[in-house]
Amino acid sequence: MEDIEKKSTDLERMKGARLYNCTDKQVFLKHARALMLSDKFNRARVWNVPRQKRLIKKLIPNHGKNFFFMQSFRCEYGFNISFGDDLFVNFDCIFMDVAPIKIGNGVMFGPRVTIATPVHPLLADERIIQQYPDGYHDLEYAKPVTIEDSVWVASNVTICGGVTIGENSVICAGSVVTKDIPAGCLAGGVPCKVIRHLDEQDRMNVLQTYNKNEIPLSARDRAKLKADIKEN
Repeated sequence: MEDIEKKSTDLERMKGARLYNCTDKQVFLKHARALMLSDKFNRARVWNVPRQKRLIKKLIPNHGKNFFFMQSFRCEYGFNISFGDDLFVNFDCIFMDVAPIKIGNGVMFGPRVTIATPVHPLLADERIIQQYPDGYHDLEYAKPVTIEDSVWVASNVTICGGVTIGENSVICAGSVVTKDIPAGCLAGGVPCKVIRHLDEQDRMNVLQTYNKNEIPLSARDRAKLKADIKEN
């Protein structure tokens, strides 16, 4: 067993959520490639959407259909990200995909969302770069993140490694997600916690409201507004 483990490359260790040396040459080259592709994407002309899409496809090979990334976007490797159909990524998002980041269909990210999978040892003497018997190592590891179908992650949210966000949930702006969030919930805060489950009282009848050019209000908001008017 020990001999088999020694034969694992640092890139394989990284993908398997094991401790790996992030200064390893193979890891460095994969990282450098992603940084260069991200840089090209971020410098592409705003009007040149075909070029932007080509660069995202090179950067993230495991992609679905109908995606759109606003500039700027940065990730560490790209190959550790997978996403389904109908993805929208707003301005200045960062996906640190040392461990796999799996994103479902119909997911929306607001501006400045960070998905941070890397984890460092807590004790300083294990965290710093140092010389071991077989050379210098900067040892770290990572935990995967899963975001299921039809999730909306609002602006300035940080999602930490090891987290799963269930389908149809909404993460409020500014939240820090450190634990799993179940499906169909409104969640927010630091740390992020479930506020309540979403239900039919959240329905806005969006097409009808749009056609009537009315202020968008959920059934819950309309009931509260009526109660406030009656009370006053």
